[in-house]
Amino acid sequence: MNLTLIEIYETLFKIFGKQHWWPADSQDEVIIGAILTQNTAWQNVEKAIENLKKTNLCSLDKIRNSSQSIIEGLIKPSGFYRQKSLYLKEIASFFKNFDKNNTDTANFRKMLLNVKGIGFETADSILLYVFSRPIFVVDAYTKRLVERKKLFYSLEYNKVQQFFMQNLPHDIELFKEYHALIVKLGKIFCRKKPNCAGCPIKCV
Repeated sequence: MNLTLIEIYETLFKIFGKQHWWPADSQDEVIIGAILTQNTAWQNVEKAIENLKKTNLCSLDKIRNSSQSIIEGLIKPSGFYRQKSLYLKEIASFFKNFDKNNTDTANFRKMLLNVKGIGFETADSILLYVFSRPIFVVDAYTKRLVERKKLFYSLEYNKVQQFFMQNLPHDIELFKEYHALIVKLGKIFCRKKPNCAGCPIKCV
């Protein structure tokens, strides 16, 4: 177990508190949000999800049975709307007959990664926040933290993920909260142009 990782988590939790992440009203909304948030800010995702909710289309079943052009118009605020509408249709089809209860995490992940538009971060977000599988989500904020704090020698997705999972208790709620806290840190302090002066983990 890596004490620095634990100390970072405890410090961030003390400063920021519980993040209540992933914000959503349903599992389908988390899956939809995980795709819409690719290459865009969360406030743009919120606008797109609100559009889907207003038209009662914020579910995988409704998306699967709707025309792609309708979905495109509704999710336009999230950017890359043509690609993302296709990805939403693909993931909706994937989950139509999928039995999550008879699939272990490794195979579940492999199957998700075979769906068009689903990369490591999106797949792991779905696994962790929708299905509570014990897997650590790595994003740009995580890699930035690892690099700037010199926590690990590699920034390769699976290696960074393995580093966190090997050095933290395998606690699903811890994984959820830690990722959310890293996002919070990245948005306020650990930006592309860092604000190190006020960073709560500057001395950790």
